[in-house]
Amino acid sequence: MRLVLIGFGNVGQGLAELLVEKREDLSDAFGFEPLVVGICDAVKGSCYGRDGIDLAVALDTVAGGGSLADLPSGCDWDALRMIEEADADTMVELTFTDIETGEPASTHVAAALERGLNVVTTNKGPLALHYHDLDSVAEDEDAQFLFEGTVLSGTPLFNLIGETLAGSDITEMRGILNGTTNYMLTRMAEGLAYDAALAEAQERGYAEAVPDADVLGWDALAKVTILANVVFGADLRPSDTPCEGITNITPEQIAEAKERGEQYKLIGRVWREGDTVQASVGPELVVGTHPLASVTGALNAVTITTDTLGDVTIVGPGAGRRETGYAVLIDLLHVWSTM
Repeated sequence: MRLVLIGFGNVGQGLAELLVEKREDLSDAFGFEPLVVGICDAVKGSCYGRDGIDLAVALDTVAGGGSLADLPSGCDWDALRMIEEADADTMVELTFTDIETGEPASTHVAAALERGLNVVTTNKGPLALHYHDLDSVAEDEDAQFLFEGTVLSGTPLFNLIGETLAGSDITEMRGILNGTTNYMLTRMAEGLAYDAALAEAQERGYAEAVPDADVLGWDALAKVTILANVVFGADLRPSDTPCEGITNITPEQIAEAKERGEQYKLIGRVWREGDTVQASVGPELVVGTHPLASVTGALNAVTITTDTLGDVTIVGPGAGRRETGYAVLIDLLHVWSTM
């Protein structure tokens, strides 16, 4: 497998670290010996080597503040040139997410698929805005298009649905899809005010300096849109779904709910209603006996309602450099199994 990495931030570096760390294990267990021939990052520079790039050197270079362009394999290629000219069969798209436009990731994914490259991405933008179009191109070009890390990071949601729950009719998915807000609500239930909980989440790296995508529910909105379109076969856009964040929840409301044995959670929900698929994002009261009520801190969780097993709940990390890099690795192994 010959790879190009478009984006070499936290997730790209997390993937590279895993490929270095698990090189022998992956080879012994799966015969998987991927060769990264190109890396392109808008900030950290680009490099290309037909015989492969030393990932350990690339990691050390960016960790020290250097540019990939200064390596012996350094080049001035932008992402589209890397996708078009690299001698590769698989592109990994790991650039920043823009949920309003889906760019530049959507253009990168489309260009790679149109060239017949397999694509693995953790970027929510292309999936939330253009899933069906991109999936159609992948089918036409006989290319794999995988995206396990887009909803629950390294926690295997799509693999669970596609493999372990294969043959089940899924009627609803309901869960905690944003670790930042779950951490904040957990701390508010322990007595912190909203502002203090937000500041603590920012100090821990869970929330950005401008936290709107999390606290206003936009991140969860992108994820329920992906679930609606991928799992339920809908054709929704984020603007089709009502969305409310956690900014209006007061400490008094949380304290009253706690006395009743309930917890406030920001819940993303997708369900079938007759012949239509509905979705929503907003704060809900969850009874203490439900599995989602016990999910605290920055963890994510989804309860999947099926006709075969009833409710199945999966809990795990919903973000993180290594965790999301692991989701990419799993997708790459799936691609490898079909090559």
